[in-house]
Amino acid sequence: MQQPLGSTPSAKASLDIMKAAYAKAAQSEPFLPFSDSALPALLALRKTHQIIAESQEHLASRGVTLEQARKRLEVEQADLHDQKLLRAALKARIESLRSGLDSRMEMTPEQLTKEKLDRLKQEKRDYDRETSKLLKFLNKFIDDHLGPMLAAEELGGPVVGDLMEVDTDELAAGFTAQGRLRKPKQTPDEDRRQRRIDEIWGDSGQEPQRRRGEDRNEAAAAGTEMRELTEELLNNLMESGGDSSASYVRIPRESAAARFLVRSKVAQFHPKDATRLRLVDFGRELDD
Repeated sequence: MQQPLGSTPSAKASLDIMKAAYAKAAQSEPFLPFSDSALPALLALRKTHQIIAESQEHLASRGVTLEQARKRLEVEQADLHDQKLLRAALKARIESLRSGLDSRMEMTPEQLTKEKLDRLKQEKRDYDRETSKLLKFLNKFIDDHLGPMLAAEELGGPVVGDLMEVDTDELAAGFTAQGRLRKPKQTPDEDRRQRRIDEIWGDSGQEPQRRRGEDRNEAAAAGTEMRELTEELLNNLMESGGDSSASYVRIPRESAAARFLVRSKVAQFHPKDATRLRLVDFGRELDD
């Protein structure tokens, strides 16, 4: 019986319609391409290309992750190796301390005293050896570099450091009022030059006859003055016993050597007396 127009079909009628449609679809042949069609090959090719691209992306991402893991493993292995070495060193140190403690507990007070004295003597020998080495370096520096620059400043030239290369043969000619080297004379007056050296740097009172017979140039005289001043300052500092007022050295004049030590923050003048100089006590603050 046909349903009137505009009315809602019943549930049974809707089910019959759906059943008839499914039965018709099941009986009809599915749509497939012809046997000589290129569609299946194209579909297979597209799917294969998609799988290959996805596989390559996956391999690339896995490769980066693998390289990161390999680097991290190398770092961890290096850390582990260091930790093993540190553990072995600490273990050996602990064992040595234990053995040393056991042996010291068995020593008498006299033996402990002797051991400490031997250690102090060895330290003193090491300090003396290092001091001697430093003094050799200082003397070489004064002879090769500092002496000529100090002599140039004493003779009216630039201060130490402004003229790095100084020819000792040219120092005999002196400097002009503008601080420039004079042209050396062909036949310099050696007697006048020696008198100038003695007037500026003196003769230190040690074996004057022998020293006057030597060929003393300006650089050597300036180097000798620097060495003598440094030695006197060091001796006064050692003998002062920590008393800063007793470590001053009285200098006859404000020489280039004294000015260089003050500019280098190695020494300082007395705040009220410019003729007194002492080394800076590096364990304390600089005086105002």
